[in-house]
Amino acid sequence: MTLNIKKQLGKRIKELRLARGYSQEQFAEKLGIASRTLCGIEIGKNFLKADTLENILNILEVTPQELFLINHLQPQEVLVDEIINTVKEIKDRQKIETLYKIVKSFV
Repeated sequence: MTLNIKKQLGKRIKELRLARGYSQEQFAEKLGIASRTLCGIEIGKNFLKADTLENILNILEVTPQELFLINHLQPQEVLVDEIINTVKEIKDRQKIETLYKIVKSFV
């Protein structure tokens, strides 16, 4: 799998921005950058400067670890395969039953 860090990080920034209720314009203003610059970051066209990264962490109130948590942004097929493989490794019957209940609640 090819990891496009600019694209993945941009998606994650957008995800966190939206979760905090910021429009792209509001967030860009808080960061002190142009909306088009933020747009470029979020679509993976541009990479952010260290100062912008630090501001993003502060404004969104996340740690670097939280910001770079991007595994869930992989294509759906990859996620499904990873879930299936992880479930196959679970040996505890009670955990399997709990997981089953959780999964069925989404369907």
